[in-house]
Amino acid sequence: MNKTLMGALAIALAASAAHSADLYQPQPEPIYNDVPEVAVQQSSSGWYLRGDIGYGFTDFDGANFYQGNYTGSKADFHTAKLRDGLTLGVGVGYQVNSYLRTDLTFDYLNKTDFEGSTKGSGASFGACVGPCTSRDTSSMRAYSLLANAYVDLGTYGYITPYVGGGLGGTYVKWDKLRNTSCADNGSGCDSTVEHGGKGSWRFTYALMAGATIDVTCNLKADVGYRYRHVQGGDMFGYAQNGGPGFDKGFDVHEARVGARYTFGGCATPYVPEEPAPAPIIYK
Repeated sequence: MNKTLMGALAIALAASAAHSADLYQPQPEPIYNDVPEVAVQQSSSGWYLRGDIGYGFTDFDGANFYQGNYTGSKADFHTAKLRDGLTLGVGVGYQVNSYLRTDLTFDYLNKTDFEGSTKGSGASFGACVGPCTSRDTSSMRAYSLLANAYVDLGTYGYITPYVGGGLGGTYVKWDKLRNTSCADNGSGCDSTVEHGGKGSWRFTYALMAGATIDVTCNLKADVGYRYRHVQGGDMFGYAQNGGPGFDKGFDVHEARVGARYTFGGCATPYVPEEPAPAPIIYK
């Protein structure tokens, strides 16, 4: 009987081992909790519109004029200063890739006042007797059309620094020049003479640097500096033994803020799907 019980127990253990061998369950895949967060990024290319406002600090290169029309000698203004002014700009551009963009901009330099003076004596300078000083006043507006290119220097968080340059033209429109000559000894002044203002297109180039700040995937704020050099040209015409006159050009140092809106949808982030649990395999 003992042999019978031991035989039955051996058969039961063998059957249990065989059943366990037939049941196979693979080890579960490890779970990683440090998957980086996927952020929505702006498309690397596309058309955009921009708008800017700034303040231009103006460096005037001086002015000169003919004494006695073109038959006379040419003389520089003794003093010549052009005031600072507000600047406004709009433009359309294209983001070529993550590093290069171009745009075409139209900018307006608000009315800025000119103050100058000239020195002379006798009939060649006017009706005053002895050494005289003339006080000259006018104002100027300027409209620039520039083709620009920019290099974006990489994005750091939400900020993208850039540098750029532009070429184009500026239409400079001078108002009337009014000059009043007064004797230096205080004996009296001539009546005020008005010279008709002139307007002309001038070659212009610009250099820029700044940074854009991501507001949304389509909208960027822009804070920057722009240097513009405007070539010289016609300033005023002839009147009563003086003129025409010419300005020698000017530089504008602009502190600017603006915004840029890119058309098109935002880039869709890639989010990997979570793997399904492994099935139990029976053999």
